[in-house]
Amino acid sequence: MFVSVVIPTYNRRPILEKCLLALERQQVSPEIDRYEVVVVDDGSTDGTPDWLRGAAERFPHVRLIEQSHGGPAEGRNRGVDHAHGDVIVFIDSDLVVTDSFLSCHASSLVRSWEARGDRLCFTYGAVVNTANFEQPTAERHKLRDLSWAYFATGNVAIAKEVLQRAGLFDTGFRLYGWEDLELGERLRRMGVQLIKCPAAVGYHWHPALTLDQIPRLIEVEGERARMGLVFFRKHPTRRVRFIIQFTWLHRLLWELLTLGGLINEHSLRPLLRWLICHGYSGTAMELLRLPLNRIGVRALFQEARLAGLR
Repeated sequence: MFVSVVIPTYNRRPILEKCLLALERQQVSPEIDRYEVVVVDDGSTDGTPDWLRGAAERFPHVRLIEQSHGGPAEGRNRGVDHAHGDVIVFIDSDLVVTDSFLSCHASSLVRSWEARGDRLCFTYGAVVNTANFEQPTAERHKLRDLSWAYFATGNVAIAKEVLQRAGLFDTGFRLYGWEDLELGERLRRMGVQLIKCPAAVGYHWHPALTLDQIPRLIEVEGERARMGLVFFRKHPTRRVRFIIQFTWLHRLLWELLTLGGLINEHSLRPLLRWLICHGYSGTAMELLRLPLNRIGVRALFQEARLAGLR
């Protein structure tokens, strides 16, 4: 098995370094003949390409591909196009993996291929969220790290031929969100089976919540709403409605949980500040998700109304 790890990146140089160092430390299993790491720089302005070229000796498995800023869907497609391997592993550039990461994916894939008699499956590893930049792998697994997504590109491995049959990622998803889950819907309809692989652990680093992040988080909810409608237009099913929260049940839920908007990013600000100052930024983020979900669902319904969708 030749494994190609495909990583799109945009202005993530500090955490990308930790990501790539972890991939250089892989203890590969007998199933893996060799592996490469295809980094697709999506028009970074923080010097990432020059830094990677200058650090080539530290990262012998890495190949750098560059593109103008076009989003992660385009970046992943470009990475697959340039990949030499027969198996593609997708991770994000802010994910730091364990030393056995690739071997766990490979072993699980081979067992599944042999049991099925074909390659119509993919392995889905565990993602642990952390704000610990110095030692991301020290984070413990938490209940809120569980994901119910069918296909999420933070940590998956799949045969390249299966990806190509599915049609890769839709580059119409140029803003934040849903491009991987949309591909997942096509894979699911092809009969491609999800294989849980909890031993393939990646630690997803993102900075602890600060109050000045809130405007961008609200902006992201608007982008998710717009891309959610792109997703729904392609797959106008009840299942996708629930995935993107485009139901009256979700709208009622978030209105009730925020008391019709009385609990919002402004009214929560003093409590959020207190939690952050006392080292509870994770709790603050979970609390902030209440108004963020309401904002996102309202934006989705507004976009749908403007587009004439119900």
